[in-house]
Amino acid sequence: MSDLAHHIERLEPGLPLPESAAPTPDPSRRLVIVVRADPVICGHSGEARNLAEVALTRGFDDVRIVTWTIPAIEAAGLPMKPLDAVLPYSPGITVERPEPVGNYKVPDGRHLAGMTGRLVELFTEDVPTTAMSLYLTPHATVVADAARVAQATGLRAPLTTIAEAVGSDVTNVVNTAVAEGRFGAAAQVLTTYLDNDVCVAVSAYTRDIIIHAAQQIDDRWGTALAPRCAELVAVSYPAIDARAFTDLAPAETAARLAERGLEADGYVLFLSRLSKAKGVDDLINGYVMSATSDTRALVICGNGPEAGSLHALAASTPLADRIHFLHDVDDAEKPHLMAGCAAYVLPSKPRPEFTETFGIALAENLLAGGGPVITCATGGIPEAVGPHARLVPPAHPKGIAEALDDEVLGRSPAERHAAAAAAQQWATRFDRTNVFDALFARLPRAAAA
Repeated sequence: MSDLAHHIERLEPGLPLPESAAPTPDPSRRLVIVVRADPVICGHSGEARNLAEVALTRGFDDVRIVTWTIPAIEAAGLPMKPLDAVLPYSPGITVERPEPVGNYKVPDGRHLAGMTGRLVELFTEDVPTTAMSLYLTPHATVVADAARVAQATGLRAPLTTIAEAVGSDVTNVVNTAVAEGRFGAAAQVLTTYLDNDVCVAVSAYTRDIIIHAAQQIDDRWGTALAPRCAELVAVSYPAIDARAFTDLAPAETAARLAERGLEADGYVLFLSRLSKAKGVDDLINGYVMSATSDTRALVICGNGPEAGSLHALAASTPLADRIHFLHDVDDAEKPHLMAGCAAYVLPSKPRPEFTETFGIALAENLLAGGGPVITCATGGIPEAVGPHARLVPPAHPKGIAEALDDEVLGRSPAERHAAAAAAQQWATRFDRTNVFDALFARLPRAAAA
């Protein structure tokens, strides 16, 4: 075992986090979260799970996650985890995948009709409900439509709504609508968002781009959306289950790594979606240029639309036999891979279709006490890593190579151990209990009681 591996094994397996006080469950409280849920590979599907789990300790005894059918997710081409590896939810959390309504004559809208209809049923039961949508398009619209229909029936129970915006809501929808002169589409997203009782964004960066997009709409069409966004939109960072990363048994980590033919401190890690914006091509090229590649393998974990081209790129390098792809990593294995890595590299770069708005995987690696984080100051990433990452310019393989050699080869095991412990402590601010309590403190008093 290397000196650094010894230090990793001795890193405190868990930092003390506040225990959740479990109030007496109130059977009259329900939380409904509308999201692209597991098995989609997306940090916000994990966030929905984490908020749901905390809700059970905060007086909600009925928690529903309303999401898409598996065939609809598959047809969309979204990257997915292995279906048989999705972790179970706690009793009290029900995942609902309403079937589409209608036949082929209703393209796309069939699934929205199914989700809206199920929400109407939930909202018209005699149970005060908090409904939260993660991603505005189309989830906030589904919630708004269901709330309107429930109100029209005269049966709607007390309902409080929370809408959480992510960057792609703006970069993928609003900005496209503005660029194409489609006022109605842009206005629909933002006005639906602002009609919620609580409006939050996943980072200060995301809040800023929402306000900027609203200002563009105002300047072009004479609306007044930007001042309302500035007034109403707050920041709520993604909720992470910190204990899943801090409470790792060193023996289990060693065993899981051995199953993959790995050992602690023996590999550089990438673990995220395989898309152009994640900069995996830059990582591969930077790794090949580095001296670190002489002693550490490169392990690329995830799935996504660029998987084929990245396999081809890796195969074309002189270090093809040292670059390994793992497409079947589940949530239980992920923390161990992070804890044992020599460095975690996510060289995200801004793209027209996607810009990193937080970087959940980066915060998770900090919590796992793994090797140093090497990333880029793209979007909201600085908010996720604080002072605990080595920042390189986007699309800069040489910078990645230099950072790898400095961080992996140029620092002593003691220095890296101390840095990992400090990063782990810092990242506990994103623990799901802290995030949940701060978010729900924003609710109107009657809804939060």
